Amino acid sequence: MQFHCTALAAAAVVLTMTAAAASAQQAPPSPTPGDTTFNVFIRGTQVGREQVTVSRTGSGWIITSTGRMSAPTEFTLTRFELKYAPDWQPMEMVLEARVKNAPVILKTSFTMTTAINEITQNNVTNSKEDQISARTVVLPNNVFAAYEGLAPRLSTLAADAEFPIYVAPQTEIKVKVRSVTAQALTGPEGSVPTRRYELTFNNPGSPIDAAVVIDDKLRVVRFEIPSAGVLVVREDASSVAVRPEIARNPTDAAVSMPANGFALAGTLTTPPGVAGRLRYPAVVLVGGTSPADRDQVIGGVPVFAHLARALSDSGHVVLRYDRRGAGQSGGRTESATISDYADDVVSAVRWLAKRNDVDKKRIVVAGYGDGGTAALIAATRHKEIDGVVTLNAPGSRGADLILQQQQRVLDTLNLPPAERQARIDLQTKIQAAVIAGTGWEGIPPAMRKQADTPWFKSLLTYDPAPVIAKVKKPILIVHADLDPLIPSGEAEKLAALAQARKKMAPPEVVHIPDADQALSVKGTLSPKVATAIAEWIKKL
Repeated sequence: MQFHCTALAAAAVVLTMTAAAASAQQAPPSPTPGDTTFNVFIRGTQVGREQVTVSRTGSGWIITSTGRMSAPTEFTLTRFELKYAPDWQPMEMVLEARVKNAPVILKTSFTMTTAINEITQNNVTNSKEDQISARTVVLPNNVFAAYEGLAPRLSTLAADAEFPIYVAPQTEIKVKVRSVTAQALTGPEGSVPTRRYELTFNNPGSPIDAAVVIDDKLRVVRFEIPSAGVLVVREDASSVAVRPEIARNPTDAAVSMPANGFALAGTLTTPPGVAGRLRYPAVVLVGGTSPADRDQVIGGVPVFAHLARALSDSGHVVLRYDRRGAGQSGGRTESATISDYADDVVSAVRWLAKRNDVDKKRIVVAGYGDGGTAALIAATRHKEIDGVVTLNAPGSRGADLILQQQQRVLDTLNLPPAERQARIDLQTKIQAAVIAGTGWEGIPPAMRKQADTPWFKSLLTYDPAPVIAKVKKPILIVHADLDPLIPSGEAEKLAALAQARKKMAPPEVVHIPDADQALSVKGTLSPKVATAIAEWIKKL
């Protein structure tokens, strides 16, 4: 007996919580009732919609919805109804759906500590009971309306809180709040205060990190599972004119720059005051693929917003922008390659070089992750780029790096050697098929759909050696040594390639031993990052 909704379920066994940490004397939090619609995206492509209603009755709360998701999930939700008591104790749930055209019915009733499930598949009904915690939040796979029970619970919790969720009808798991960050959702209609919660779901086998954003009405605005490319966003927040704003600097100004047939939206941060020199050195911050927003929010830390503040305070004009097809920027992602993102860097530099307050002899591009790759490529194409800074950027060939990252993930799992090798072999086969364009036999269609993209092919075929050989500009390599995805050895590989350039000064390498993937120490951007960049620019 199994109730499991394929691809998205594997990534989305997540995103609910309980108010167990709240005091029993506190009044239960109350969201604002009403209707909404969620749009569901996987790796930038919309795959579904769900219509949701939250109602308040005399006996408690009712959450209902209908919806549909296309491949790779192929899940049609014909009826969902989840009832909670006024104190958010679950009472009963009904879920009627079709998974790949096969009907599934799940009926669950709850006592204080028990969930009683009746699951009907293929005209066969089975029963299952699970022990649950009091006031656990119920989260069946792929039903995003259930996440509306998440928002009021999250509103009672702070960082480091831990709580249970019930993934109906499978099991109860623990979830930890890693961080809570206030942010604003800005758009043409004004600004809406929200809070962003970074969570870790301790699923059996492997934890999953996710981010959930709720508004001041205690309703879900969006949630993200970056590792799976999953984004569920409320329709009124889906417009490219709306963007989350976690941090705003005193001298920030919204700007728009022409690119190749579309506009890049960004934020320009200028030095405070008007005294001093009339022209300032400038830095263009180039973000990575995930996240693709201008603030480069990682683990709740708006890396680029904080870096822009620090660099502007030290006398620099700083530009950061949403990657094409993300945030408020135009363009499309489905056909974009690393080379295209490098072209966008050039567009940003050209726009910046026209400003009267910019020193045109000291314009630097600083790229994070694969944004560093785009920055290096851009430096081979445009003479107005006077230097390149890489931040946690890879020095290996793309195909090699992806395999190394997969092996590090497998190291955290307790898998038999045969299964471990099978996963490595499958990844190797997928990569070979992406590069060659053939050899997809035996690879699941859902995996092909996710992998067979121009961007992923460009990433796999990227070789830093010939690119860096053509960079005739100074290079600064900054690396946070606690980054689990791009280990510190990648900085040394980059340095060796830059060192081999003819008639060029050797690169500078700055390691930050206590900084993590977000270039931060305990949730705060390391001051060593801005200091290293500012001191290096003085030498240009």
